[in-house]
Amino acid sequence: MEKNKTGKYLTYAIGEIILVMIGILLALQVNNWNEQRKDRIKEQIVLIQLQEDYQANLMQLEEKMTTRDRIIHSALKSLKAFDQPSGVIRDSLIKELANAFHDPTYDPIQNDLTNSGNLILIRNHRLKRLLSNWSSDVVGVREIEMTWSKTVNGQFDLILSELGLGRDVSNSFMNDSKHPWLLDHNEESYKIEIGTSKLGAPLNEILSSRKLEGILGSAITLNKAANLQSEALQNRIKEILDLIQAEIKE
Repeated sequence: MEKNKTGKYLTYAIGEIILVMIGILLALQVNNWNEQRKDRIKEQIVLIQLQEDYQANLMQLEEKMTTRDRIIHSALKSLKAFDQPSGVIRDSLIKELANAFHDPTYDPIQNDLTNSGNLILIRNHRLKRLLSNWSSDVVGVREIEMTWSKTVNGQFDLILSELGLGRDVSNSFMNDSKHPWLLDHNEESYKIEIGTSKLGAPLNEILSSRKLEGILGSAITLNKAANLQSEALQNRIKEILDLIQAEIKE
C-alpha cells in the first residue's frame, strides 16, 4: 500500500476469482454434458426395449382380433342355421359353436416406466404421454373381453351342457378350431380326441334353444365391440412404434 500497489493487487485478486469461477462453470458444464450423454445412452436402451415390447403387444392384439373375427363369423353362421334350418348339418353346426366358444383375452406386456423413473428419460413429449396413458387405453378392451369371458364360462357353457353338447363342442374345439394364442403355435400338440356324445340333443332341439340363440347374438355384439376398441388400440400402438423408431439412433 505504501508503494501504491493496492490497485495491482486488487486487479490480480479479482482476476484470480474470475478464473476460479470460470473453472467451476466449465467443470459444471462438462459434468452436465456428461450426465446428458449418459441419459441419452439410457434413453436409447429404454427405447429399444419398448420397441420390442410394443411389437409383441401389437402381434398379440392382432391375433386376438383375428380370433374375435372367427367368433363373429361362426356366430353369424350359427344364427343363419336358426333362421334357415333346412339343409343344416349337425356336425357343421357343432364346429361353428366350438369356434364361437373362444374367449380371447388381451394380456400385453406392461412396462413399468412411471414407477422406475425411466419415463423422464424420454424427450419426445407425445411419446411420453402415450406411454403414460397406455394402461388406461388397454382397460377399454379388457372390460369388454371380461364380459364375454364370463358369458362363455358361465352361460354359454351351461347352455351347451343342458343340450348335452359339452363333449361334442369340446372335441371340436380341441381338434378343429384354430388356436393362435398357443405360445409355440404348435396346434397339433393341443389336439386330443375326446369323442362325441350319444346323449346330445338332436338338431331340431338345438335350433329351438332360445338361450343358445341369445348367447350367439351376444357373441357378435361383444366381440365386435372389443374389436372396435382393439382397432383404436392398434392405431395407438402403431403410433407409439413410429415415434420410437424416429427417436432411435441408427
